Amino acid sequence: MNVKQIFTALILLAPAITQAQGYAGLGQSAADGFQVPERGTSLSFPRDHSAHPDFRIEWWYLTANLKDNDGQDLGIQWTLFRSASEPQETHDWQSPQLWLAHAAVTTADTHRFAEKLSRGGIGQAGVIATPFEAWIDDWRMAGTNASLDHLSLTASGDGFAYDLQLRADGQLVFHGDLGYSVKSEAGQASYYYSQPHYKITGQVTLDEQVFDVNGSGWLDREWSSQPLADDQSGWDWFSLNFDDNSKLMGFVLRGASGPFTSGSWINPEGSVSPLPPGAFQAAPVAFDSSISGDIPTSWKVTLPERSVDITVTALNPDAWMETSFSYWEGPVKVTGSHNGRGYLEMTGYGE
Repeated sequence: MNVKQIFTALILLAPAITQAQGYAGLGQSAADGFQVPERGTSLSFPRDHSAHPDFRIEWWYLTANLKDNDGQDLGIQWTLFRSASEPQETHDWQSPQLWLAHAAVTTADTHRFAEKLSRGGIGQAGVIATPFEAWIDDWRMAGTNASLDHLSLTASGDGFAYDLQLRADGQLVFHGDLGYSVKSEAGQASYYYSQPHYKITGQVTLDEQVFDVNGSGWLDREWSSQPLADDQSGWDWFSLNFDDNSKLMGFVLRGASGPFTSGSWINPEGSVSPLPPGAFQAAPVAFDSSISGDIPTSWKVTLPERSVDITVTALNPDAWMETSFSYWEGPVKVTGSHNGRGYLEMTGYGE
């Protein structure tokens, strides 16, 4: 499934809006009444922690690298997607806002995941800014105030559950040009910021066993209406935490005209340096997944300007999300010039 099909699937999941236009036209100059990101726009908080119904696609995306009391690695994912067939919200069953959520727990030999779906406007799912809360049914990411500094996180599915506490010890990170993140040579873009500084404690239940866990988390916030060029068919997204407390976010968008790459370097003190297109380089080196022979589960990643030359390897090569739109998402280990852990998301494989 390519990127356009993924975005189309987000729209077509709800029967009442199956006639709505999907995302086949994301590269066109107009977005059919939706707003589009504009360079120079200042993000404002707490407003921008909440939903943007006048944009077509949006997500709140939390990944975490954790260890249990025996030192065993595991990862968790919690994602809430919002998509819209029209740039408005109504408080009834006719709302054009669709909400979709994914949750997962991944260990070296286990991958559990679940999915939920809801329409906006009826209270079953949504996001509010003050105090911050994002939810769908009983899955929740909730804060004690309007910031994202202190959060609780819950989700459950077949064979897994988690209840976690998140505390940020650093500032928000704005990618690209102060949050305006370019995604193609043609200029498609999104608004994109992160909170990559979470320390996490809590409990993970896996196959009826309860584990006390601790580790680090990374929250991505992104919204747009035409985020990709027409020829782009998939992406590889890396969020990496190094042992010296520096961090690297980088992505490769694959397209007929060649890859487009960008990212951000975050130094140990938290200051951010945007990476120009082409500076971040990632090349697959191994294909170990039993799901499909074309899923790269080990990568060579280089960033010469920061002397980064590393190998990124999946904790579990079979961390495949067989959800309404399928993709690979899982924790990774980092070795080489820098050591650490992180998360990798890959779309457009396994077709």
